[in-house]
Amino acid sequence: MNINYKSPGIQNVVETISRDIDELGYELIHAELAQQGNQLLLRIYIDAPGGIQVDDCETVSNRVGMILDVEDPIHSKYILEVSSPGLDRPLVRPEHFRRFVGEKAKIVMARKMLGRKRFRGEISEAGDFSVTIAVDGENFELPYEDIKSARVDPVYE
Repeated sequence: MNINYKSPGIQNVVETISRDIDELGYELIHAELAQQGNQLLLRIYIDAPGGIQVDDCETVSNRVGMILDVEDPIHSKYILEVSSPGLDRPLVRPEHFRRFVGEKAKIVMARKMLGRKRFRGEISEAGDFSVTIAVDGENFELPYEDIKSARVDPVYE
């Protein structure tokens, strides 16, 4: 699994849990460590071909919780949250971007690219190293390594 995680310490967590999540029949979409108030939160997004139900989140939470208790890759107290990616799902790996070619997305860059950091438009291409997004009729090619965050921008009708 080649996920470019930005938060410190998360890569060890992903390496610890990804195989077990796969064995349970789920796809690890994204994982992040975030400070929520005075507590650390480990948020894991999972998906499956038929979608995710509450029971799926509970199954993964129980397995991941046991693994993390034994392996202890996070050396402080934290809250574990397992969730579906939702309609505004995070786009992390090239295959995520490829899956949503033709859909709207919001992308925030780590640094200014072509005079801006924020891009909101339609994903027109997704290669191995960059994604192209059409914003107001103009195409922008954005390298994955410089993306801070990206999400599907659902259209509500």
